[in-house]
Amino acid sequence: MTDTAEPPVSRFPVPRLSDLPEDIRSRIEAVQEKSGFVPNVFLTLAHRPDEFRAFFAYHDALMDRPGALSKAEREMIVMVPSTANQCQYCVIAHGAILRIRAKNPLLADQVAINDRKADITPRQKAMLDFAMKVSARAHEVGEADFEVLKQQGFEEEDIRDIAAISAFFGMSNRLANVASMRPNAEFYTMGR
Repeated sequence: MTDTAEPPVSRFPVPRLSDLPEDIRSRIEAVQEKSGFVPNVFLTLAHRPDEFRAFFAYHDALMDRPGALSKAEREMIVMVPSTANQCQYCVIAHGAILRIRAKNPLLADQVAINDRKADITPRQKAMLDFAMKVSARAHEVGEADFEVLKQQGFEEEDIRDIAAISAFFGMSNRLANVASMRPNAEFYTMGR
């Protein structure tokens, strides 16, 4: 007999929506209304309300910040450490968001598998190379890395955004991996 029970969302406790503080419940309900489901990351992090608030405040500061990086490029940056860190949740969830933001399912899949072979611009290649270096070898980042990015038209604030997004999602990947966070089934078909 095969067990058809759905695997848990996370190895850690997942609270009921009705038990959450009002601000967190309202945010989750707004996401649910917009997307049609509650992404598992919200439920997993809601177990610790202070961490939930801090995580999403920094997430929003990075991902919604005005600047030269498009929303699609920000999602591309998320994909680099997520793929390198083998974070199933983030690759699947942010791959879906990238498909929607870039309006290009092929590009999202290419970046998720191997950004070095993706059909992206030289500017985006430099951006993603830097994001990967920040994720895997930040101690090696030096002035030459900044010069490469500046030659591609990036300003200091753009470079800081690339670094911060890469670093933040490196942390997020580690939390998701340790929690064995499952991607929602809905993510697999979004933007296709």
